[in-house]
Order: sequence, then C-alpha cells, then structure tokens
Amino acid sequence: MKTVILCGGLGTRLAEETGVRPKPMVKIGDKPILWHIMKIYEKYNHNDFILALGYLGDFIKEYFLNYHNLSSDFEINLRDGKVKSQTPNSENWNIKLKDTGLLTLTGGRLLRLKNELKDEKTFMLTYGDGLSDINIEALLKFHKAHGKIATVSAVHPTARFGGLDIKNNQVIKFKEKPQSGEGFINGGFFVFENKIFDYLENDKTILEKEPLEKLSLDNELMAYTHNGFWQCMDTIREKQILNDLLDKGNPPWLK
Repeated sequence: MKTVILCGGLGTRLAEETGVRPKPMVKIGDKPILWHIMKIYEKYNHNDFILALGYLGDFIKEYFLNYHNLSSDFEINLRDGKVKSQTPNSENWNIKLKDTGLLTLTGGRLLRLKNELKDEKTFMLTYGDGLSDINIEALLKFHKAHGKIATVSAVHPTARFGGLDIKNNQVIKFKEKPQSGEGFINGGFFVFENKIFDYLENDKTILEKEPLEKLSLDNELMAYTHNGFWQCMDTIREKQILNDLLDKGNPPWLK
C-alpha cells in the first residue's frame, strides 16, 4: 500500500527555517522531520512512499539522491572513480518523488498524483510536518471495517486545526480551523479509497475544505480517534518541543 506525504507547502509560519529549506526538511535532531514521519510508517512495514513536492522540492530530491552515501562509510578509489560503500542502509524504502507544483494546494497536490495511484484501491496520506505514536495497523483495520471513502485521524489539539464533530465514529461535520470550541482536531494520517478523486477538482482545491466537508455531508468520512501522542511543527517553539523529546531519549513517535 502506498503512502502519500504532502511536502510542497511554503511553510510560512516557520519562516526562520523555511527560507532556506522546505518544511519537511527541518531537522529534529540530526534528521529531517520527513525522515521521522517515514519511520512511523516503516514501523508497521509500510515502506512505499510518494512525496508530493513543491516549494524547494529539489532540496528533498538531493537529500534522497545522496542519502546512501551521506549515511554510510565508504571507500573511494580516485584512480578509477569507483565508490565502495561499507555500510548498508537500514531503511528499506521505495520512494517516488513527484513535483506537484509550487503553489498547488493540498487537494490539488493529491489530484496531481491520480495517475500514480490509479492501481491503488486504498492508500494513506499524511502531512510533512506532524509526528505521532499512532498505530497505523489499527488505523487501517478501522478504515477497512467501516467501508467508507475516507478516514481522518482525530487527535486532541495542542493548537487549533480542523475541528471534527463525531458521533459513533462518524464525522458529522468537518470545519477547518475553528475559532472556538474544544475536542478533536484533524491530525492528518488519512486513509482514502480511490473514490476520493471524485471530490477533487483542480490545483486550487484545499483538501481540508470542500472535499472533506462534502465527504462528511455524504456520510463518507469517518474518524479514527487517537488519544496518544501527537504534535505538529508549525513554529520554532513546536520544533523545540520535538527536539526536547528526542534529546530525552526514546521519543514517543519512534517507540
């Protein structure tokens, strides 16, 4: 099963970092947050990724093009230019990197991947800036059991994002970034059936607005409630929270 990671946004709220690198490449410890996200899926043997690139996408391409050599000891014979690696990679990842446009919005980025996902009845999607100890296998089991088009993970907020009104695990109403109210928010970590593409129109489609709102009205959006760890990285303060957890050892998303 393929996992899409949205990696193309401008990351303007983290401008101190994103002026020189895309947000998914901001480091937690000595690795980009993107690496940490991929490790969450790897833990459950999901190693097939599509990265939807946009702003400074070449930065991400260069990182993975050089990943093996930069994470390995190697020997160079300058006479013939041959490089011999001495350290095999621990990651068994298959990664497809796709340019989805500089200013394309979240739903538009997914729409641009329609051809890449044409053979996938079910696939996963998440953002390139959030970490969690979510159980991916339990998320998939929940999705397959309800038979709807979409599942969104519902988490308790540390800040305000897309609000979810939930009854018997069904999303009754989806509202992006409510100004007031408590409860669950959109934590990313989606599962979609291929029919999601019927809800996407063009590059200007915002996944979290009309598509998810329409899915909830059609009774096709379910919420997987996660009461464990979840933290996004929108600000320097939130980056520091994640780095502090890593520095303490055994961070929750890598357990």
